[in-house]
Amino acid sequence: MFQFNFGGFRNPFGKNYREVPPEGGTQRSWRKGRGPGWLNAKKAAGIAAVLLAVLVGASCWYTIQEEEQAVVCTFGTPRAVTEPGLHFKIPLVQTVTKVNTTIQGISVGYDEELQYTEDAMMITSDYNFIRVDFYAEYRISDPVKALYASDDPVRILDNIAQNCIRTTIGSYTVDAVLTTGKNEIQANIRDMIMEKLEAYDIGIQLVSITIQDAQPPTTEVIEAFKAVETAKQGKDTALNNANKYRNEEIPKAEAQADKILQDAEAEKESRINEAEGQVARFNSMYEEYVKYPAITRQRMFYEAMEDVLPDMKVIIEGGDGAQVQQLLPLEPFTAADGAGETEVEGNGQ
Repeated sequence: MFQFNFGGFRNPFGKNYREVPPEGGTQRSWRKGRGPGWLNAKKAAGIAAVLLAVLVGASCWYTIQEEEQAVVCTFGTPRAVTEPGLHFKIPLVQTVTKVNTTIQGISVGYDEELQYTEDAMMITSDYNFIRVDFYAEYRISDPVKALYASDDPVRILDNIAQNCIRTTIGSYTVDAVLTTGKNEIQANIRDMIMEKLEAYDIGIQLVSITIQDAQPPTTEVIEAFKAVETAKQGKDTALNNANKYRNEEIPKAEAQADKILQDAEAEKESRINEAEGQVARFNSMYEEYVKYPAITRQRMFYEAMEDVLPDMKVIIEGGDGAQVQQLLPLEPFTAADGAGETEVEGNGQ
C-alpha cells in the first residue's frame, strides 16, 4: 500500500500523515512548529533583554563634579541639583543637563588672534575715535534660568557689555580713557552691567570686567599721546623727587629748630640761675654791711683790688724834685720777678 504526504490532511485511507521531521529536529518540536532557528531566536532575545536592562540600569545614575551643577527635568518641570556626587534619576522620565559653574570669560573688541574687531572702535565725549577692548569674567549663578530663561545667556551678556561700554566711553574724554580714567570707567561699566543682568534675571552673574588696551585709531595720534604720556611721567618724576627732597629736608630743619630752642632754653636757665646767685650774694653782703659798714667796705675794697691789680701796669716816676730816670716799659721786669701784681703811681711811694 502506498503512502502519500498530504501535509497533515486526512488522506483517503483515513490516516493522518505528517512530513518526516528534518535532521536535527525532534518529532515533538517539529509537531509544534519549532525548530533549531527558534532556539537561536530565543537566545538572541534573552541577550537583548539583558543588554537593555544594563543600559536602563546605567542610565539611572549620573555624577556631578565639583565645578558643575545639574538641571533635572521631570515631565517638563526643571529642578536644580547642586550637590556634587552620584545621583539617581528615573529612566525615560527624567532628563539631566549639566552646567559648568566655574568662572569663564568673554572678550569684547578683540578676537582669538588678539586682533581688534569692529566692536573695538568707539567715540568719546570730545568726538575722538578710539579703540578699546575689554575682557569680562562671568559665572552661572542659576543653572535653571541659564538654560530656560533665555536662548543664549552668554550672547545676551556680550550684547549688554557692548552697550554699557559704548555708553560709558561716550561720556569720557579721550585723554581720560587713555590715561587717568581707566579705573573709574571699569567701575562704572561693571555697575551698569550688573544692574541690567539683575533686571533681566537670566541666571548669569558678572564677576569682573577690565580694560585690556586702549589706543587711538591712527599712528600719528598714537605717537602724540605717547609723547604726552612721557611728559606726564616726567612731571610725576619731578614731583616725586621734589617731595622726596622736601621730606628729607623738613626733618633736618625741624631738628635744627629744636636744637636752637633747646640751646636758648638752656641759656635762659643759665642766665636766670646766675642772676639769682648774684642777687643772693648781694643780699648776703648787704646783711653783713648793715651789721658792720666800715669793715664791709674795707673788705669789698680789698676784694676789688685783688681783681684789678693783676691786670695793671707798673709805672715809676720821680717826685718832689727827685732825679729818677723813667724806665718804660717795665712789663718784662715785672713779669720776670712777679712784680706785675702791684702798681705804684706818684711821689715814689
